[in-house]
Amino acid sequence: MEVPEADSPPPPPPSQPAKEEVKKPEPVPEPEPMEITEEEKGKKEKEEALKEKEAGNAAYKKKDFETAIQHYTKAMELDDEDISYITNRAAVYLEMGKYEDCIKDCDKAVERGRELRSDFKMIAKALTRKGTALMKMSKCSKDYDPAIEAFQKSLTEHRNPDTLKKLIDAEKRKKELEQQEYFDPKIADEEREKGNESFKQQKYPEAVKHYTESLRRNPKDPKAYSNRAACYTKLGALPEGLKDAEKCIELDPTFSKGYTRKGAVQFFMKEYDKALETYQEGLKHDPNNQELLDGVRRCVEQINKASRGDLSPEELKERQAKGMQDPEIQNILSDPVMRQVLIDFQENPKAAQEHTKNPMVMTKIQKLVAAGIVQMR
Repeated sequence: MEVPEADSPPPPPPSQPAKEEVKKPEPVPEPEPMEITEEEKGKKEKEEALKEKEAGNAAYKKKDFETAIQHYTKAMELDDEDISYITNRAAVYLEMGKYEDCIKDCDKAVERGRELRSDFKMIAKALTRKGTALMKMSKCSKDYDPAIEAFQKSLTEHRNPDTLKKLIDAEKRKKELEQQEYFDPKIADEEREKGNESFKQQKYPEAVKHYTESLRRNPKDPKAYSNRAACYTKLGALPEGLKDAEKCIELDPTFSKGYTRKGAVQFFMKEYDKALETYQEGLKHDPNNQELLDGVRRCVEQINKASRGDLSPEELKERQAKGMQDPEIQNILSDPVMRQVLIDFQENPKAAQEHTKNPMVMTKIQKLVAAGIVQMR
């Protein structure tokens, strides 16, 4: 009997196809940061500094000084190789009246400029700005010394006309303050009296010292100028005497001593026509002044002496040489009209007669006669 084979197990159900796994996108790698070179960084900072400077300039023009300072300060932090940012900030401080801060910035600009070998004009600008701030702070004559020094140093860097003008103004102001600080009319009178005593004793150099001190104490005293002019005349220092006499007349045109001093100096310089004019001008203010009248007489004698041809050859030669040095005589001789006049006097008596009727021509002829250039026969 055949044994049947056992039933085989039922076949397994067909398997479901496996679900495909969804792949996640791989993360994109972040780009590595680019390295900025020191040169590129420096270039960028310089560009930013220039922008800050431009913003500062705009604020400065609008007189928004606090904002301008912020921009210039930022520019200085970004770029320490351009001293214009420092000098610009100094200019703002100057406008604000913060003179000490201005001076500090100017010193900083000069020091840094030397290190960088900056343009000498920039260093000069900083020194000029410092001098200006120092002038603003000055209250007495000695205070002007640092300002004058700053201007002088600036000019050694760059000969700028504006700085030169500031220097001249500072020196002038210092001198004015010195005179104000030294001014004392009482001491001036005492010194003038001491000078008078020395003059009487013929101690002329000593008298000059006293009169000079008197004028330092009171520069507006015409008497001291007159007296010192007399001393200079005695000492033969005629140019100095003439200068003092002219200053005396300038201070008091009615003071007859000024004219006698000036006329005396001109007479000793053998400028007789000029001395005559001076004495005559003095007589307009004091018609009966005997010194002035005597001066006129002496001048007329000398002029007539030349007119008559009474001068010795040596005197004539000396007078002509002196006359030719006189700019006024030179102008007369170079005038084409006057040259023709002189020719007419020699060659054309009729034309010469007409010339004598012209006061202006005769005045010039008289000057030439007094100088010994022309002799009337």
